[in-house]
Amino acid sequence: MNEEMKKHTEGNEQTEEAVETIISDELEVETQADAQGTDNQEENKPSEQLDELKAKLDEAENRYLRLYADFENFRRRARLDQEAGEKYRAQSLMTNLLPAIDNLERAIAIEPENEQTKALLEGVKMVYRAVIDALKQEGAEQIEAVGVEFDPNFHQAVMQIEDEQYGSNIVIEEFQKGYKLKDRVIRPSMVKVNR
Repeated sequence: MNEEMKKHTEGNEQTEEAVETIISDELEVETQADAQGTDNQEENKPSEQLDELKAKLDEAENRYLRLYADFENFRRRARLDQEAGEKYRAQSLMTNLLPAIDNLERAIAIEPENEQTKALLEGVKMVYRAVIDALKQEGAEQIEAVGVEFDPNFHQAVMQIEDEQYGSNIVIEEFQKGYKLKDRVIRPSMVKVNR
């Protein structure tokens, strides 16, 4: 893009130099014509050249304005891409952490049998809360599932049943938690839905 603008700028400079040369030539011709009393036909020739150069200058100016608009659009797109990159910078980290979070949740779900297991389970819960809090600071959150109406944008139905205790199209059970980062779904919740 910069090379095109340089070429365009160089072209404009050359065009402006050509216009100045023709104008100075025209002035010389007019001066000579006045002095020599030349006829009208010769006076019209430099005027036609001037009109032609003005048309070329207008065309070059229009081309410059189009290039400038293209460059501004490019800068705007680059800025938006950079903002999106900043907004979702934690997405790949979050995607890589999800299997570890799932394993921590499975470990927390285990029923402790003795005091040593309870102490170990408390340590696992602390690690789990720390990871979830760190993700929340980056804008990540768990998708609400159980008890809400099924939404294909946030939930992935892997099972359907008919249960009169629940309304139609309500999520009954969550098999795997879903997560979103700001307004982008990273992983939908895997759920069981009532028909």
